[in-house]
Amino acid sequence: MAVTQEVVSDGRSVPKPRLLRELALLYVRLGTTAFGGPAAHIALMEEEVVRRRNWLTHEQFLDLLGVVNLIPGPNSTQMAIQIGYRVAGWPGLLVGGICFIFPAALLTLILAWLYVRYGTLPQAAAVLYGVKGVMVAVVLQAIWNLARAAVKTRVLALIGVLAILANTFGLNVLLVLFGAGMIVLAAKEAAGFKSFRSKALSLLPQNPLLSLTGTLGTAAPFGLLPLFLFFLKVGAVLFGSGYVLLALLRTDLVVRFHWLTDKQLLDAIAVGQVTPGPVFTTATFIGYLLGGTPGAVVATTGIFLPSFLFIAVIGPLVPRLRRSPVFGAFLDGVNVGALALMVVVTWHLGKAAIIDVTTGALAILSLIALIRFKINTSWLILAGGILGLLAARGLG
Repeated sequence: MAVTQEVVSDGRSVPKPRLLRELALLYVRLGTTAFGGPAAHIALMEEEVVRRRNWLTHEQFLDLLGVVNLIPGPNSTQMAIQIGYRVAGWPGLLVGGICFIFPAALLTLILAWLYVRYGTLPQAAAVLYGVKGVMVAVVLQAIWNLARAAVKTRVLALIGVLAILANTFGLNVLLVLFGAGMIVLAAKEAAGFKSFRSKALSLLPQNPLLSLTGTLGTAAPFGLLPLFLFFLKVGAVLFGSGYVLLALLRTDLVVRFHWLTDKQLLDAIAVGQVTPGPVFTTATFIGYLLGGTPGAVVATTGIFLPSFLFIAVIGPLVPRLRRSPVFGAFLDGVNVGALALMVVVTWHLGKAAIIDVTTGALAILSLIALIRFKINTSWLILAGGILGLLAARGLG
């Protein structure tokens, strides 16, 4: 018999169709207004699904965050997919991911059409000038809330500080995460958990996509199938920031395939950065440049499809991993490491966003509004964008 009720973290039983509608509306709104990159997107999700709706606890949210940091692909999109699955099962997995991706992909498609028609991009710097200051405050509040749940002991606090330092000095993100997890695991073993290595290996999911990535993306003349396979490879293997995405795209699309020029690629990356929602919608822009609307659909599907497959395989295992003493300890370390990475990203975001007295004041006032008055972040983002436009007009 089909499940018609879902129980959320505060014990309430909610009709599944209503929960799916709420989930869809939430992610359409976030996909339309979530500026600032993955850290900001995750902060907005924490506010909505943990503090406002009580769909998940802070601990459950942290477990999902730890898992998505260990697999390739866009972290914030994978969080949307995982939250959808945890809240509303398999239908929620699809609704969460699609509704978060679609608004940003549609906006990117419109910008790509304008770019092809007029040869330039509409200026978004004024809007971002005000919005980024707001997003710094949103992320800081989320880090504070998640840290209270993640940092359970002095050992975890020390590991968090070491992870911040390691990432600041350039240590690979995966090494930071696995290192934090293994340190906590080793400490747990010393306290009495034995033979964790064999248990750990027995619980690791085997994903067939990982074995395919070496064969995808070989040199080929342009076509929709090669375009799909290339972006499928990117979505299946990419770790890291938009700069890593830029390097990977340039190596193949510009240098190897000669499908794009450097200017077109930089414009595509810029669109991914200035539009709300996932940065990976850069693929939508590139796909449109190369193959029109069919190319945009194919590229977008290719780059995001691995995230749905990864979460479909790993998502059901997360509660089991948490119940395991071995992986529970490992996940505690990974969660602290992931939080440390958010701190480092927020520091860089802050340096880029707070560039004068106006943006500094906007960030401080936004933080006060969030903490003291519990104002919805969507209103703050709207206000920041309007103030940015007004400031630009005043300077002009």
